[in-house]
Amino acid sequence: MERVSDVTETPVTETPEPAKAPTLQYRIDGPDDAPVLVLGPSLGTTWHMWDRQIPELAGTWRIVRFDLPGHGGAPAHPAVSVSELADRLIATLDELGVRRFGYAGSAIGAAVGADLALRHPQRLASLALIAASARFGTADEFRQRGVVVRSNGMDPMARSAPERWFTPAYAAAQPAIVEWAVQMVRTTDPGCYIAACEALAAFDIRADLARIGVPTLVLAGAEDRVTGPGDARTLVAGVPDARLAVVPGAAHLAPVEQPAAVTDLLVHHFSTAWHETLPAIPVPPAPPVAAASPSPQTLHVPVPMAAEPVPAPAPEVPGRPDPYEQGMKLRREVLGDARVDAETAEADGFTGDFQELATRYAWGEVWARDGLDRRTRAVVALSALVAGGHLDEVAAHTRAALRAGLTPDEIREVLLQTSVYCGLPAAGAAFRAAAAVIREETTPQH
Repeated sequence: MERVSDVTETPVTETPEPAKAPTLQYRIDGPDDAPVLVLGPSLGTTWHMWDRQIPELAGTWRIVRFDLPGHGGAPAHPAVSVSELADRLIATLDELGVRRFGYAGSAIGAAVGADLALRHPQRLASLALIAASARFGTADEFRQRGVVVRSNGMDPMARSAPERWFTPAYAAAQPAIVEWAVQMVRTTDPGCYIAACEALAAFDIRADLARIGVPTLVLAGAEDRVTGPGDARTLVAGVPDARLAVVPGAAHLAPVEQPAAVTDLLVHHFSTAWHETLPAIPVPPAPPVAAASPSPQTLHVPVPMAAEPVPAPAPEVPGRPDPYEQGMKLRREVLGDARVDAETAEADGFTGDFQELATRYAWGEVWARDGLDRRTRAVVALSALVAGGHLDEVAAHTRAALRAGLTPDEIREVLLQTSVYCGLPAAGAAFRAAAAVIREETTPQH
């Protein structure tokens, strides 16, 4: 077996080419003439999370591993969405001359694989989704991670990584691997980590699962508390040609914790699916769920999909799109799902029209304008709320300011400025409201 390694960095040119996506840092192992299998990493890891799969996989496939931006010494050019990561991967493979490939990814790497299956099905021969979900937790959870990193650096994420990634028994027995995990996260670029959190906050393919038309293995660690068997079963129920494998004794980083079991499942999946999918893969136009045949390693478990909330109907305005949908999206991004869900749940026949008015015009019209960036609008909103004495809203918009990228120090300066023009009592009350939110948002959750 010939071992080949290569690393590229994002090219720097004096004349940028807008249509060309940046490339990713990558490494190649295995024969040049073998079918290509791409391995995608989890958030906070590097391509080394796949090291123990390489000896066996590289005997059959040409393995391409990549690093996320700012991970493992890769150039720190943040990608703000999962689709942007997928586009950078496609650009990288195009430079390598790779047209068709199999793909296995873990967590955010799995999200990239799902995006490829939806937007580039002709490029994908077969797919394995590990520690995956159609929607990773809640947007609020990932945006709070960004606030914690912005306020405290990467150390809180690094120290909490082992308990998220490994079972307690494995962590106790493998201190060297635990330390490897901690250092790997600690050396990740904070800006790129925050951008990846934002990408996961926006990722939601629950309504699109039936359009994934490639043979798919969904693999979950039995003890994964981040994206466990429940998330895996939802994927299997929605993807027409999908099978489920649950690995005992594994948490979130199953390829590291149970390398032999994961390797065997990948070899079986890609060996049986690869040659059956050489023609172009048709994408199903309708959402029926086909039953998969069970095997000793796989199980197809139908799970009902959760119903999506239906947005309030909006009257059509001739000559321009109605801003309600954009307003609701922006309102959730700024204030968080938890607050918006609570406000809309309380709406009734008396207050419902007001909630719709606020969504359509305050958020869909004013907050959606391009004249000010999100950070500036957060500063303006905080200042105006202090001046008006709306302390209940000060707390909500302090949380929004943190998630828009303001640091606690910057919020302190905003409130100090308001004390000069709005009065000490108003600013003092605002400081108390903001301080409680800042403590809550910047404290790492385990």
